[in-house]
Amino acid sequence: MRHGDKIKNLGRTASHRAALLSNLTCQLIEHKRIITTLAKAKSLRVYAEPLITRCKEDNMNNRRVVFSYLQEKEAIKELFGVISDKVADRPGGYTRIIKLPRRAGDAADMAMIELVDFNTIYGKEADAAAGAAKKTRRSRRSGAAKKAEPTTETTTEVFEEPIIAEELTDAPIAETTTETDSTTDETNSEETTTL
Repeated sequence: MRHGDKIKNLGRTASHRAALLSNLTCQLIEHKRIITTLAKAKSLRVYAEPLITRCKEDNMNNRRVVFSYLQEKEAIKELFGVISDKVADRPGGYTRIIKLPRRAGDAADMAMIELVDFNTIYGKEADAAAGAAKKTRRSRRSGAAKKAEPTTETTTEVFEEPIIAEELTDAPIAETTTETDSTTDETNSEETTTL
């Protein structure tokens, strides 16, 4: 039985698993987004997020602890430089796992794991929209009044355009009708003469 066995072994020995997760973490720090199997991505999240939390406070002890896990100087520089500035105000949840279609060769479940703060699609624009929604939710009356004002302005503009369009279309229609009436009169007079 496997009661209490919470480690995902990934089919590797302890040393092989540590090396794998260290390399994946370095690649994640360098590229900000990597594609791997779902099981590895889930294990990587558990491995990498405590290291990213350590980078929030830049001191010698934290650098040494993180270096004991990663052993790559460029990754440490990137982590304590660029990444620590971005994640400074985030209380956790630095990574996001997105499932991808299965791999063609062996039908393995694939996933993309990325650093949340470095995604341009779901970035600050989405956070700003969420912040604006929270502000309007607090005071519904002021939000409703603000929403009502732009609606009336747009309605006024819509009503002005058709009036101008009708004035322009009146003149050509009148001329066309006159020509049709004279043509109809000539046709009627010919019919009466023929009879």
